[in-house]
Amino acid sequence: MRSPAFAQNLLLLIFVTLGLAILVIPWPFRLTPTTRHFSVDGRQFAYEPGILQVNQGDTVIISLTASDVVHGLYLDGYGLETRVEPGQSQTIRFVADKPGKFRYRCSVSCGTLHPFMIGELIVGPNTAFGRAVALLALVVVGVLTYLWRFLLPQPGKATLS
Repeated sequence: MRSPAFAQNLLLLIFVTLGLAILVIPWPFRLTPTTRHFSVDGRQFAYEPGILQVNQGDTVIISLTASDVVHGLYLDGYGLETRVEPGQSQTIRFVADKPGKFRYRCSVSCGTLHPFMIGELIVGPNTAFGRAVALLALVVVGVLTYLWRFLLPQPGKATLS
C-alpha cells in the first residue's frame, strides 16, 4: 500500500502537468473576431495614440487625421499606406491576421524629427482569456480533489480526536 505522501505528490504532479499543458499547447478555439475602430491623430512628431492593441483576426479600421502639416501612415508587415492633408481624414481597413508587433510610421517628410514619428500595432494571439479560464478551472478542481482525498474523513476509517 502506498503512503499518503506518495498520493499527494502524485496528485500534485498531475495537476502541475495539466497546468503546463494548458499554458503551452496551442488552443483549437479563438475568441470571436471583432471590428476595432481607432482615431489616430498625426502631429509633429508623434501619433496619438501611439500604441494600438488588437487580437488576431480582428478587423481594424484606422481613421488618420493630421493636425498641423501633411502626414502619412505606413504599416510595416501589412504594406498599407495612406496620406492625409491637415484637417482631412483618411481611413485604412484591414484584418489583423498576423500576430506580433508592427510599427506604423509617417510616410511623408514632415520636418526635422520625421524619422522618429513612429507608433506600434500589437496583434495579440487571441487566447489569453481561454487559458485563464482553463487554469482557474484546474485550480478549483485540484483544490476540491485535494480536500476530498486528503482532508475530509473517509468512511470506514478511524480519525484521531
